[in-house]
Amino acid sequence: MSDAASLPSIRVTLRNLSKRYEKGGITIKVLEQLSMEIEQGDQIAIVGASGVGKSTLLHILGTLDHPTEGEVLFNGEDVFKKEGRALAAFRNATIGFVFQFHHLLPGFSAAENVMIPPIIGGLDMARARRRAEEALRSVGLGARLHHQPGELSGGEQQRVAIARAIVMEPRLLLADEPTGNLDHHTGEAIHHLLLELNQTRGITLVLVTHNIDLARRLPRQLRMSDGHLFETRLAVGTGGGDV
Repeated sequence: MSDAASLPSIRVTLRNLSKRYEKGGITIKVLEQLSMEIEQGDQIAIVGASGVGKSTLLHILGTLDHPTEGEVLFNGEDVFKKEGRALAAFRNATIGFVFQFHHLLPGFSAAENVMIPPIIGGLDMARARRRAEEALRSVGLGARLHHQPGELSGGEQQRVAIARAIVMEPRLLLADEPTGNLDHHTGEAIHHLLLELNQTRGITLVLVTHNIDLARRLPRQLRMSDGHLFETRLAVGTGGGDV
């Protein structure tokens, strides 16, 4: 894979972002006139109570969902002016996703799971496999290339998911509760890996978590409440419990 210096930088701007849902004639406001800047190489933790819209924000930031109002700008370009295949191609090349549940295909090997984004991106099978195997080695799974998910531990499965997220060398990595389904020791290892990817590859990291211990290790901490984001500083010594 390319080193950080050779990859293009990216700046993400959220401008007056709102998201509302209509249900039974009632308007549910999830995000309300939210604005923020994300600089290249940022390490951002977003915390907040369940149901306040953290995952919704991440889905919009990752172009998986559209805002009701407002703009999402990547290097000054409104990404939602792209449609259909153009938006999907942009997402595949620019943004990586890691979720709480790995969403691996059970009948496929680790390498075959990680090959999916390169194949979608137009690479031939041989190049897609090389990229996938390189990504798996970079997350410590060089000896597990041909193992299927059922033959891997929970931590190894999440490492496969991370390899799949970085195989296209994205500039933005979005992680939604990536350690929420893992034991403490395994979760620590996954969190360390995400920070290492940020530091060695220059990948911008936005992490949604309930875990205060994990969140306070990131230099930029945001708390979501009432549809808004607030810069915060999570206190040391408040315990490792969830928010």
